Amino acid sequence: MTFDALDALREAGHPVDLLAVEQRSVLAGLSESEVAVLNSVKDRLEAAAGEVEGQELKLL
Repeated sequence: MTFDALDALREAGHPVDLLAVEQRSVLAGLSESEVAVLNSVKDRLEAAAGEVEGQELKLL
């Protein structure tokens, strides 16, 4: 079975389907080890974020 970087990123919760076609094309070419690094960074950032994250507020 061939490695599918986009599927692996989707499974890890990366919003790859919201990206432009060109950006998805770049991610599709990632190796398994590159995807593992991205997933590790994502997990570490989420763990450091705590339970509450900032919200954007626009005032007119």
